Amino acid sequence: MGGIGARMRTLREGVGLSQAKLGKIAGIPQATVNRYETGYTAVPVRVLVWYADYFDVSMDYLCCRTGSPQGRLYEYKPKILEEDGDVKRFVEMCFDPASPVNGRLRAAIIEILEEGRT
Repeated sequence: MGGIGARMRTLREGVGLSQAKLGKIAGIPQATVNRYETGYTAVPVRVLVWYADYFDVSMDYLCCRTGSPQGRLYEYKPKILEEDGDVKRFVEMCFDPASPVNGRLRAAIIEILEEGRT
């Protein structure tokens, strides 16, 4: 047993369900739950999606891509300025070039946006 099956078993045992009870809830036979958990049978995507929804974990967690149940990209922050030139142009046009604080305000907003992507 290892990998995906071990995660499935840990989740099931964590809420105190037997394989039979979980199978009844999920609509799959207890023997099939056992084969998934032991790694004897590959788990279909629809079952993985059901587990992710039922136990409120990410597919990344179920597929052992991360140890965090929220998933690898849970804290994802997009690269706003590099990937979306429109945002940068919008910030540029929001300020009057003749204003003495224009440069500082624009730089501060751009810095805030860049911090949000790291």
